[in-house]
Amino acid sequence: MNIYKINGGRTLRGSVEIDGAKNAALPIIAASLLTKDVCLLGNMPKLKDVDNMLLIAGHIGSNFDCDITNSIVRIETSKIINSEIGYNLAAKLRASFLFAGALLAVNGYVKIAMPGGCDIGLRPIDLHLKGFNLMGAEAVKDGGFVTLNAPMGLHGAEVYLDFPSVGATENIMIAATAAAGKTTIKNAAAEPEIVDLANYLCEMGADIVGAGSDTIEIKGKKQLRGTIYNIVPDRIEAGTFMAAAGAVGGDITVKKVNPVHLEPVTLKLREAGITVEEGSDFVRVISGGRGSVRPIDIRTLPYPGFPTDMQAQMTALLTQANGTSLITETIFENRFQYVGELNRLGAVIKLNERTAVVSGVEKKEKPFLTGTAVEATDLRGGAALVIAALSAKGETRVCNTEFIERGYSDLAGKLSLLGADIISYREC
Repeated sequence: MNIYKINGGRTLRGSVEIDGAKNAALPIIAASLLTKDVCLLGNMPKLKDVDNMLLIAGHIGSNFDCDITNSIVRIETSKIINSEIGYNLAAKLRASFLFAGALLAVNGYVKIAMPGGCDIGLRPIDLHLKGFNLMGAEAVKDGGFVTLNAPMGLHGAEVYLDFPSVGATENIMIAATAAAGKTTIKNAAAEPEIVDLANYLCEMGADIVGAGSDTIEIKGKKQLRGTIYNIVPDRIEAGTFMAAAGAVGGDITVKKVNPVHLEPVTLKLREAGITVEEGSDFVRVISGGRGSVRPIDIRTLPYPGFPTDMQAQMTALLTQANGTSLITETIFENRFQYVGELNRLGAVIKLNERTAVVSGVEKKEKPFLTGTAVEATDLRGGAALVIAALSAKGETRVCNTEFIERGYSDLAGKLSLLGADIISYREC
């Protein structure tokens, strides 16, 4: 079990550089199967989820090399040797199902176990399968596996998504890139990671327009080429550092970001009374910390709304506000698992179905959070516990940080450079 030991109460000062976006890197790795040529992927984050995605790619037939120092992955898939992905691989991460679109497009067949990932609620693959069916594939669910067959190949189709699912948009877009004819995805997801995937595919020779809007058009190509591509910065990692500085106080500069992608978080931080200054590729966050933060209400929504992946971190921040805040989760139905652990630290948070009522510092008998042992149960909830621990008096042990390391590269090291008293260690 991996553990962070944190002594709270220190302000954060200095600068931190953000890595490439996990949620862009994973579909881009899957899309690399669409060409037999070499692809060089830069700004690749050093994450467990990336390692697992590459492990699955290797199982399928990809050869890859990782230049960890320069954050570059070289990937080449000259031949598909395996179109079946078993439970032991698929269960490692939700994004494993993104290989379905690529394998279906290239090989006309895939058998894959139902995907894994954080337990934050139901994330059905029905929208993925709907798109594949409209494009000519037959889908059979049996014994925890999905088998997809398109013996005549995929063809273009008009696909309406009942919800703007990021994963379904990515999977259908990947498959459509190598399908015959034009595919139109309506009510598509518009997240920056969708745009990044589309840009990568276009660099490979794809014909895609409309990414970033609710309608994406893809004209299929028989052959794509290799390319060199840098992955977009991780807006969720950046937002996590911004929320941490807001909670504990201080003055930090978050570098190597796209401020436009951070706008939903930036605007909410400003609403909470936290100063956020923007440059071309950085943001600066200045906060007085506990008691200076104003209470706000947040409602998660698909992009450009407030990101569900920042909900937990903002909840931790708002435990330091001088009033009561309401956080409503509309995307996933089980994304408040971390709340009980925050309350163990002394937070006062009550749940009312999909809304968390967060009492700030002014009505508490004990206005400070107090360190204790807590347990991460998912990626973003774990990040919230780290933010709370940084704000608490005394020592906190955040256990099961393996969840956190799925989406953050050296979070403890980066926070330490900003002045936090945090160490990471393993306990058998």
